Amino acid sequence: MQKMRLIALAGIVAGLAAGCGGGDADHGSGSTVLAGTIGAASPTIKTARFASVKFGGGGYVPGLIFHPTSPDVLYARTDVGGAYRWDAATKSWIAITDGFGPDEGGYHGSETMALDPNDDQRVYMSGGMYDSADGHARLYISTDRGDHWTHVELPFSAGSNNQGRAVGERLMVDPNDPTILFYGTRTAGLWKSTDRGQTWSQVTSLSPAKMTQAQVDATYWSSPVGVEQVIFDTNTKGTGSATQTIYTAVAPDYAGVAGLNYALYKTTDGGASWTGIATPADVAGFVIPHMVRAKDGVMYVAFTKGIGPGANGPARLYKFDGTNWTLLKRYDDTQWSSFGMGGLSVYGTGANTRIALGVTNSWGNWQGQSVVQLSDDGGATWREIAAMMPHVPADGGFSGWVDDVEIDPNNKDRILHVTGGGVVETRNASDPTPTWTFPNDGIEEVASKALMTPPAGANYTLLRSGLDVGTFVQTELTKHPTRAPGGFSSTFGVDTAWSNPAYIATIGAATWGQPDNLGAYSMDSGVTWAAFATNHPDAKAHQSETASIAVTKAGNAVWAPAESVPAWTADNGNTWTYTNLPALPSAGISRGYHVVADRKNPNKVYAYDSGGSWWMQWGGATHFFTSTDGGHTFTESTTFATSGASLNSFQETSVAVNPNAEGDVWVVDGFTILHSTDSGAHWTKLNVTQSIPDPNNYFQPKIFGATSIALGKAPVGAKYSASIYIAGVISGQWGLYRSDDGGVNWTRYNDDLHQYAGIGLLAADQTVPGRVYFAGAARGVLFTY
Repeated sequence: MQKMRLIALAGIVAGLAAGCGGGDADHGSGSTVLAGTIGAASPTIKTARFASVKFGGGGYVPGLIFHPTSPDVLYARTDVGGAYRWDAATKSWIAITDGFGPDEGGYHGSETMALDPNDDQRVYMSGGMYDSADGHARLYISTDRGDHWTHVELPFSAGSNNQGRAVGERLMVDPNDPTILFYGTRTAGLWKSTDRGQTWSQVTSLSPAKMTQAQVDATYWSSPVGVEQVIFDTNTKGTGSATQTIYTAVAPDYAGVAGLNYALYKTTDGGASWTGIATPADVAGFVIPHMVRAKDGVMYVAFTKGIGPGANGPARLYKFDGTNWTLLKRYDDTQWSSFGMGGLSVYGTGANTRIALGVTNSWGNWQGQSVVQLSDDGGATWREIAAMMPHVPADGGFSGWVDDVEIDPNNKDRILHVTGGGVVETRNASDPTPTWTFPNDGIEEVASKALMTPPAGANYTLLRSGLDVGTFVQTELTKHPTRAPGGFSSTFGVDTAWSNPAYIATIGAATWGQPDNLGAYSMDSGVTWAAFATNHPDAKAHQSETASIAVTKAGNAVWAPAESVPAWTADNGNTWTYTNLPALPSAGISRGYHVVADRKNPNKVYAYDSGGSWWMQWGGATHFFTSTDGGHTFTESTTFATSGASLNSFQETSVAVNPNAEGDVWVVDGFTILHSTDSGAHWTKLNVTQSIPDPNNYFQPKIFGATSIALGKAPVGAKYSASIYIAGVISGQWGLYRSDDGGVNWTRYNDDLHQYAGIGLLAADQTVPGRVYFAGAARGVLFTY
């Protein structure tokens, strides 16, 4: 990929200087503004109100962080979907990263968070999803519990979505001198700040080593664990003098590069020098996912062989009193299991220390299972408090990713643990049979891949498909959806028959144990589902999210898997027949067709090939095709290539139809908006949107000009039969925009506090004027009201 981009540089830099750099809305194959373009004045701003379409959880929460003294000050960090603060009054979570802009999507996952023990308003959060030898993360800093953030660039990378992302917390604030922070990085050792995170220097006294990219790539899934955690060995806070005794843990991958011979190190001079601590021989080569300090100074240290999520074993739990190690718990691999250890939390001191231990890679909910083990006597005896215990709702279970467990420091009976789908909690942990609930209200961490609204009169409101969760039929916006086909690991496309919205079809990727389950349909609005009798012939080999499906009428659909010739069925998937569309070979990234059915004429289907990626402008092309026989055969538009359409990736492009007018088609190519009123025969380019250039990147803009489009119910008296919504840039301002006059004038609907690290997919309501649904960056689905 990098070689391809470097070759492309000479061929596109001049065009970028004239186009992106100059603010011209016209990019790609067209170099001048067409005579038929439409201009727009500066948009008006009418901020809408936003709410989440409820799913509830939906994604991995690697870490929960309690303030050590202030009751109910609790945060949840996610791997890709931002961060949340607990609101005790409403018993729900408040998203605190919705103000992240469209160019901050890469920072929307947090590898670690830290709280100032002396100031419960001050929060630190890393941003950066994938580690590398030369990458740069960000440190976000808030002085009002995450309501507002500033940030500084960090001189190392972070990996919130890498393997081992629950290890830590890596970032800690010195409780005695809170101007001092330490950060245990994955690739560059231990770092220190003495000015509340504004500047950083490597703690070379531990090791000056930094991993090369080859060394990063040589680790499991290119996910080095590195320096795992920092623990300040003190019971005091706010003394003004830096804590002198500090522990840090080092994973085998970084230890091997840095020439470090121990898994645990200690300093007694604030980090000026470090001494290795010999750990028990039976944990050699293990990772330390968590270690915690009790108030009596005893350290509790979990060791496990895998790095997680859901780390496998063997595993050990030891306590360390500064001299001696005592084994408290062990899991060894057996014929049937390889349980690891993840979450670890303690409360109290001495012989009465309460220990909560998360057991990872333990799947299901069965008698004798270990999920959360609890000891009330410092590890002498243990009991299971989660498996087979009462759950509300009753169908709740465990994901095997119990990678963080936290005892509320102000209430020992409140224990929370994380999973791959959110947070689980008990508030009566001392009972013989604790009751567990799923306090995920407010957490919406689904990475959406398709949104679709049905015509007026349907008995549901929204269709949604997403990674890891599949397709759901939303009947009520404020309640978790229950209608779903199941049997998918992820879904990428969903559509409904406009003449009969009870018929729904969806496509996706197979899940474990069901390798052939790639497509399904419902004839009763999603209440019951059936798998397609057969799959598109190429779907199993191309299970990429760069895919779509168009339903023309009940039982009839066109399926376009990635890098494949789309095929059609007229019998609910009993047979599939290839269309005459050309195959789309890979262009360094996956390619696929956007296929969309005309809503007024079910015989018309449109197929849009966005070209692959926009750095291929020198030799690629973008294409638009129309079918008049239900998607069996297609004819290419001879004017689309000269309309000014640019090449771009599938994910940065979109096509939509006006449900109130046959042949009324809209396309956004990442840069601009194109419109046809004759089924794609002729096109008008709207001179409305402009990409925001990135002066440091010749390969793509900082923010694309127009990436998604949807049409919905127009208000009474509107000049056009549908309201048009886009996510893009108008007059230099990125946002969610609406036009009620066919794209001449635009109104911005969001403000800077509601950016969601970028707005992706759009779907407009066909019943309620002004209502649009959209996906934030792994932030679930939101809507205007």
